[in-house]
Amino acid sequence: MKIRRVRLEDAGRVAEICRNGWLDTVDDRLSDTYKTKNVEFWYSPAKVEQDIKKGQYSFVAEVDNTVAGVIGGGMISRSENEVFVFYMDRNYRYMGIGKQLLNIFTEYFMKKGAEVQWASVQEGNTLGLPFYEANGFYFQSVKETSTGTGEVQRSIRMKRELE
Repeated sequence: MKIRRVRLEDAGRVAEICRNGWLDTVDDRLSDTYKTKNVEFWYSPAKVEQDIKKGQYSFVAEVDNTVAGVIGGGMISRSENEVFVFYMDRNYRYMGIGKQLLNIFTEYFMKKGAEVQWASVQEGNTLGLPFYEANGFYFQSVKETSTGTGEVQRSIRMKRELE
């Protein structure tokens, strides 16, 4: 297993991992209409490639030459970093790869001045919430966002102090 910077040629695989990962996190909490619109917008290969160029995706974990997970984010202030996107392929979960991805990502942004790290997790996300809590993140607030389909998406805002 190796962790490396994301590359443009990873866009298709990254889009697949993110699409499946996001759908796993929302499960049946949002309508099929909204889920379809969301994954078509955010996780099409063309959109992911565009976002790679913008620096929104940071690192991938590669196992046997296959991208197994992805993390992306950036600095949101002089001393705060945020995880914007973080998903693992279903076949590579619970192997410690996600923790390694988060650690490399965190080290990278600490060198850029990050002292605090933020993440948003879909309410009820039984994969993400325990992972972030196990890695020192704690609850800060709930953010409600209108989906445009008459639904409300609720995200748990979490943070941790970096050392």
